[in-house]
Amino acid sequence: MSWLRALKETARSGLEIERQRLEPLIAFRGAAGLALVVGTSLLLFGPEIAASSAFGAFQAAIATFQRSWRPRPVLALVSGASLAVSTFVGYVSGAHVVLFLCLLGLWTFLAGLAWAAGPTGGIIASSNVAIMLVTITLPTSVADAAAHAAMIAIGGVVQAALIVLFPVRRWGAQRDALADALAAEADYARRLRQDPVAPFDPLPLMNARNAAAVTPRQARRRPAELHGARGIAERLRPVLASLADPAMGVPGDGLERLWVNELLGAAGSVLDAAARAVRHGEPVHLSATDLGVLKTPDNDVILVGPARRAADRLAALLDDVLEIAEGTGTDSGVPADLTPDTRHRPSLLKLVPVVLASMRRELHHGSAIMRHAVRVAVVAVCGYFVGEAVPLGHGYWAPMTAVMVMRPEFSQTYARSVARFGGTLVGVGLATAVVQTAHPGARLSALLAVVCAGLMYLLMRTGYAVGQVCVAAYVVFLLGMAGDDWSQTVTERIVLTLAGGLLAMVSYAVYPAWETPRLRNRLAEWLVADGRYAATVVDQYADPAARDVEAVRDALIATREARVAWQEALATAQHEPVRHRGISRAAATDAQHALAQLGRSAMVLEAHLPPGSADPVPGAADLAQALRRATEQGARAVRERRLPDWREVTDAVARWDVPHTPTASAAPSAGAPVHRGAALLLDALEEFTRALDERGGSTLVSSTRADRPPET
Repeated sequence: MSWLRALKETARSGLEIERQRLEPLIAFRGAAGLALVVGTSLLLFGPEIAASSAFGAFQAAIATFQRSWRPRPVLALVSGASLAVSTFVGYVSGAHVVLFLCLLGLWTFLAGLAWAAGPTGGIIASSNVAIMLVTITLPTSVADAAAHAAMIAIGGVVQAALIVLFPVRRWGAQRDALADALAAEADYARRLRQDPVAPFDPLPLMNARNAAAVTPRQARRRPAELHGARGIAERLRPVLASLADPAMGVPGDGLERLWVNELLGAAGSVLDAAARAVRHGEPVHLSATDLGVLKTPDNDVILVGPARRAADRLAALLDDVLEIAEGTGTDSGVPADLTPDTRHRPSLLKLVPVVLASMRRELHHGSAIMRHAVRVAVVAVCGYFVGEAVPLGHGYWAPMTAVMVMRPEFSQTYARSVARFGGTLVGVGLATAVVQTAHPGARLSALLAVVCAGLMYLLMRTGYAVGQVCVAAYVVFLLGMAGDDWSQTVTERIVLTLAGGLLAMVSYAVYPAWETPRLRNRLAEWLVADGRYAATVVDQYADPAARDVEAVRDALIATREARVAWQEALATAQHEPVRHRGISRAAATDAQHALAQLGRSAMVLEAHLPPGSADPVPGAADLAQALRRATEQGARAVRERRLPDWREVTDAVARWDVPHTPTASAAPSAGAPVHRGAALLLDALEEFTRALDERGGSTLVSSTRADRPPET
């Protein structure tokens, strides 16, 4: 993609406005906390301290809107406390320019590294550095700075207290995550009726898994309907896939296929009903028709073999989902925090070494987080010099803008730079018109600032540009309350915002962290994860008595994480002004489809794992070893721009005796599913090689089709 096209696309995305579900009660609560802090400070201490306390309460409320599964009061307290410390230390060092610049560089570098802990930590840290550049200009003495810092921390405490006293949709984020996972399973079941090998995006399941991690205190308070359904939803996916797949026993047409489609439709309706019940905390409403399809004895008459077992398993899992959605699925006498489904989240103090370890792992030249930290630190210091050199005053707006818009990836940095300048232009213009018309005093300015903040809380999810309109007006009114000349504010803010945005954009062009050259590494990592998952599943057939459910589970999670990492990298690379290096967009799309099918085939095998009393399947251990070695060697070939060779896997499959297709009266052997699944695994691997062969002349190892069982 050319630079001109990349700039056009990022500018368009930055100014885009999206329709989102608004949360007026949460926005009102945040604005009420801000009004309480500002009003009290204005009456007791004057406009300067009121401005500082306003920034603390404002930032604390913003922190609670971030995507995080941690309790919202904790986010508000952390944001307020960290901003208070930053303000006090920044003011104390501000009298010594060299010391302050060293502190600013170190502070912004650490804020950049904080992205290693996740976007929530990165956003809070970056915002605190940016607001610190404003708040350190308000105090006039060390004692005054301590008072300002204390009021900033109190702003965070007030916002946290309001969240505790006036909760809005308690556990709402966790409810939405679990409901989205169940709704995704419902949509998947319906799509399988039209396409028996339809793809499935595991992101909703991964979000639900992250949301299910709780601290010990949360585990004691978690609603029953949020406990257990996630694990069942994850076990449903392979059952649905195996029930629909023609390669696992149900023909592509005929009575069995019609009945399977009925089961899939009923499953979709039941899962949708459970999703609505979980999301809103309401009883489950089901139609008698759907329940009749799932409970009918026709399953045992029409379906045979693996398909009948899958249908029975599906009905049992859906019963469990309904019990949990009704809030009755955990009445087992076992404390919720001790049941196997619970994932533990470290407390705030125990999280500190985890975050530090994540930051330390990014301290190498090839890390995108490390390069972002270096960029943002250098730009903050350069922005400070630019602001001081421009004879306008309030030079901190240049580095503040740069720190706020910079992100570890190209498209977000450029989109936010354009959006911030556009939003600032509109917001300052509107605020200027209000000031010229109304000539507000300190109290009216404070009221207008609170209104702008409330609008920002309400509309911030609709687009960054919309939020910046409200933020720009908020700052104009707030600083006007503190005594700043609004006419000077207009010129300074527009010019210095433009300067800070340009610095951020230039820094990424000079010291980039392109994702495009890393695409092959991401693809190779996904291939290895898929291979390990498939090999781990096949190993269970080789030794059913030593069945290791946790190993299969860990391998499945690893392949999901690798898939999402690849998808995020591909989406980022598509907006970068970099020529592709070794893999075209078409090849990437085809390779992604092949690896998705590889993971899906392994998942179908997982749905038919034999019981511990079953006999070992001859040849399964050899196939598992071949899959591990071949995918690791294939990943090395992908990184080195060579075509993977699957000869070892082909030979392992060819050495198996071909099982006879079971009749309706004969019970299928335990090895039948893995024999059929092995053919699907090999097909996916060969499709992966074909996808990477952009010359169209690869020398693929031809598999012995005569030695494969039929796939229908």
